[in-house]
Amino acid sequence: MRTLAEINEKIQRGSAIVRTAEEVKAQVAEIGVAATAKLVDVVTTGTFEPMESSGAVLNLGQTDPPIKIRQCWVDGVPAYAGFGAVDLYLGASQVVEYPGGSEPLDHDDRESPDARQRQRGGGHVIEDLIAGRSVTLRALGQVTDCYPRSSFETSITRDTINQFYLFNPRNLYQNFIVGVNGGDRPLFTYLGALQPQLGNAVFSNPGAISPLLNDPDLQLIGIGSRIFLGGGIGYVAWEGTQHFPLQKRLPNRTPIGPASTLALIGDAKQMDARWVRGCYFRGYGASLMLGVGIPLPVLSEEVIAHCAVQDQDLVAPIVDFSIPRRVRPTFGLVNYAQLKSGKLTIDGKVVRVAPLASLYLSRQVAVELKHWIEAGTFTLTEAVAAIPNDRAFIPQDMRGM
Repeated sequence: MRTLAEINEKIQRGSAIVRTAEEVKAQVAEIGVAATAKLVDVVTTGTFEPMESSGAVLNLGQTDPPIKIRQCWVDGVPAYAGFGAVDLYLGASQVVEYPGGSEPLDHDDRESPDARQRQRGGGHVIEDLIAGRSVTLRALGQVTDCYPRSSFETSITRDTINQFYLFNPRNLYQNFIVGVNGGDRPLFTYLGALQPQLGNAVFSNPGAISPLLNDPDLQLIGIGSRIFLGGGIGYVAWEGTQHFPLQKRLPNRTPIGPASTLALIGDAKQMDARWVRGCYFRGYGASLMLGVGIPLPVLSEEVIAHCAVQDQDLVAPIVDFSIPRRVRPTFGLVNYAQLKSGKLTIDGKVVRVAPLASLYLSRQVAVELKHWIEAGTFTLTEAVAAIPNDRAFIPQDMRGM
């Protein structure tokens, strides 16, 4: 129907027709797939959800005399220093080192300044740096002839260090699970608090507006694809960890549970703290709320057919976290229209449901990316390689133990 080069020419001329995934779904319902495909050049997708397998690379620049950092804390959060002398990797889910642990014991005191400090993690430090705020840094070095300094302390901002970029090993789960708790006590998980006796259910994927559910076989997304990452421009760097494209799929090619993932990279100095926020899950730990948007070029009618998928056409498994095993029992599949209604029925019981992703901000990511493309400040890229579609999932079963 059209090529990527033709679409980019239209973007640069200011004549490209760009629609968000929600707008395309409404347009297909009104005029059909074929007519929509002739009209629309680019579809924008978006999500704003916790992505704890994220982190930042920082290069501090050398001190005088030089130091070979081997231990480091950024605002009290340990950063990994096991490679270049002043290169660091700050993981989003790493928690502050604090006497007595990272979780306040007194439930009634969780909002005190002391408790909030204990709940601080790498995601919060990354947010502060992106926002231009100053953070403290303390480092211990391995003394050698070329690196004689043993320690130093300072404050840094995004403008006083060299490189500061996000490199996220696993983002954008293509579908996920719905968490419930069939046990007798509350559980504190990466989906938040799950109340006993099926007291609530939590889901994390925004459903039909989510990037990878609108390109289920990753035909348009590959290594080198330019994306919206944290309010700046990023790229798909590789397949994500736990990438599992062989997940069972519906006839519309969308998976019935966790499937493909992507590794993403982008310059954090260009990002906006509105789209990168540290967060903390009580009883579980720190994470990072991250806005990611992917543009899909309309190269054929098939692109629009996939983007026409609705929440009622997408399902996720309801997983019982009360069973402490890798493979937990499920209560079957539920579609996203039911999840977004705010309640579902499990074993005859009506259960209230809440999203972990911000559906509002997920929509806003797609809208923001649409505006960038319409303004001609964001063009699309050809992938330099495809994301593998044959990766199996290999668990660890304590072989030889």
